[in-house]
Amino acid sequence: MRAASRRMRNDSDVRACVCLPTYNERENLEPMLRALGVVLGPNDRVLVIDDDSPDGTGDIAERLKRELAFVDVLHREQKEGLGRAYIAGFEWALEQGAELVLEMDCDFSHNPADVPRLIEAAADADLVLGSRYVAGGGTCNWSPVRRAISIGGSFYARTLLHVPIRDLTGGFKCYRRQVIEAIEPGTVSARGYAFQIETTYRALRAGFLVKEIPIVFSDRAAGGSKMGKRIVLEAIWKVPVMKFRGWRPSAMD
Repeated sequence: MRAASRRMRNDSDVRACVCLPTYNERENLEPMLRALGVVLGPNDRVLVIDDDSPDGTGDIAERLKRELAFVDVLHREQKEGLGRAYIAGFEWALEQGAELVLEMDCDFSHNPADVPRLIEAAADADLVLGSRYVAGGGTCNWSPVRRAISIGGSFYARTLLHVPIRDLTGGFKCYRRQVIEAIEPGTVSARGYAFQIETTYRALRAGFLVKEIPIVFSDRAAGGSKMGKRIVLEAIWKVPVMKFRGWRPSAMD
């Protein structure tokens, strides 16, 4: 059974909001926003969440906000990690009345052409995951080491948490607003892979329907990777903590 009923949407509401965190993405931001503008609907928005990028990404975002009617910008004073950026974006999107809230990377690792597929899949699911590890999914231009870390991380989390999801560490996701309201993302302290694992785990624990659809994840062509040892290590120790704590929604207490 679904953990929450679906709210009726007014025509003036935002249908979908794509949360797009940025840190030093000056090469990628404009082409990404213009690509999203081609595939999004008239009631959809993109929220650029910039963590005070020293390369001027925030200034580019402001210029594009003036040029593109579907773009909004949220400036944050410092870099606090991907998880905190997404939490800020979720809060903004819900305040705007968004029925669907998406996560995606700005570096074209996630194909903007796949956004309508995630939105369409949300018609019969509460959380849709763009998955590299279901039939039809995959990765492109990855080293064997990075592929092993990613596959191993999902297997590790899936085994410890006893969940059926193949790609737990992916960051291309579409939530129904009721999921975000229920899983209390503001209480998730993780910043990297572990944030993605825990939000999906909480959705499952809350009784929501989670669906994976295949995507091909391509390594970034411009800019530097944000993945580091700290992010990997955080996921290793936080997954057992998630299992031990056995999170459940506050409404069930």
